[in-house]
Amino acid sequence: MPDTSLASLVRAAAQRLADAGVTDPLVDAELLAGHVLGLRRGEVQAALVRGDGIPDDRATALDEAVARRAAREPLQHITGVAPFRHLELAVGPGVFVPRPETETVVQFAIDALLASPDPAPVAIDLGTGSGAIALAMATEVPHAVVHATELSAEAYPWAQRNTAGVANLTLVNEDLREAFRDLDGTASVVISNPPYVPDAAVPRDPEVRLFDPRMALYGGEDGLDIVRVLSVRAAELLRPGGLLVIEHGELQGEAIRSILTRDGWRAAATHRDLTLRDRATTALRS
Repeated sequence: MPDTSLASLVRAAAQRLADAGVTDPLVDAELLAGHVLGLRRGEVQAALVRGDGIPDDRATALDEAVARRAAREPLQHITGVAPFRHLELAVGPGVFVPRPETETVVQFAIDALLASPDPAPVAIDLGTGSGAIALAMATEVPHAVVHATELSAEAYPWAQRNTAGVANLTLVNEDLREAFRDLDGTASVVISNPPYVPDAAVPRDPEVRLFDPRMALYGGEDGLDIVRVLSVRAAELLRPGGLLVIEHGELQGEAIRSILTRDGWRAAATHRDLTLRDRATTALRS
């Protein structure tokens, strides 16, 4: 008689995902099992140790979820959620899935807001996508006044859903080039995770290449078209001494520092993420 325990199905799922080239097959198999069973990953692992069974309908649901993941559909599209710092964000087709490395980028903005002498420092997230960065700032610095914009008609509803009911966060569906003209000269922090992949650089991972929205990925011939816009627009939004934070690719730090310095920014500096790759550049408005 075949072994139909949860442990057996998770092992088979992990092997199927490994064969499909998924980076962390066992992690994903356990998370998918948790998704179909309504359990956290730790609870799944406990069930595996106990030798728990799984109802037939849930086994079928797991098989279907694993098939989608084996086709390299992002895990977060299947589960409908993506973790980000202390948050759990709703995500799906049409919105960029927030990445762990961005959790370290937003820390620069949070630190600056916490250090601000202003009783209600203004923070602006340009191109918020799912709302991850804006929501992290608004919830971790509750005395801050956070504004965010997202132009994409597909991504904006996800940001609306994630930021609904957050009193100190205002979301608009506008082009970052023109948004928040009424806030010029008031912001303590402007932050952005813009599209920065060069148009000719096709991402290796199918999850990115096939499922992330092009508008959130590609930034022109050298990937820096939106960075050039940010350099000008952020200088208008920030008060003197205000901080600009830009996420970017690991080989773009020098070029971005050059753009910012040319445009009159002070103290442009590039910072590494936890994998020791260049990931963010900061600068101060003169």
